[in-house]
Amino acid sequence: MYKFVFFVPEAYLESVKKAVFAAGAGKVGTYDFCSWQVKGSGQFMPRAGANPFLGKVNEVETVEEYRVEMLCEENLMHHVIRAFKHTHPYETPAYEVLKLEDF
Repeated sequence: MYKFVFFVPEAYLESVKKAVFAAGAGKVGTYDFCSWQVKGSGQFMPRAGANPFLGKVNEVETVEEYRVEMLCEENLMHHVIRAFKHTHPYETPAYEVLKLEDF
């Protein structure tokens, strides 16, 4: 089992979650659509050659984003990441994949 963590602007929160749920993430036992989320501020600065969704090249941009966490089975992880990248508005979206151990 893996934990999939991603950051997404508020306007795209539900559409990105819907896509990764449809790809198989967020299942825990007999429960579906399981996730945890918290709102915070993200910061970045696009460099030369970037095509930013938000902000301007060589200027620091701050945006309200959500950090979303959900579980995903190993065999679905690549499919979930593809759905995430296809739906997320950023040129290079930030995400993490953490392998979980069962003790």
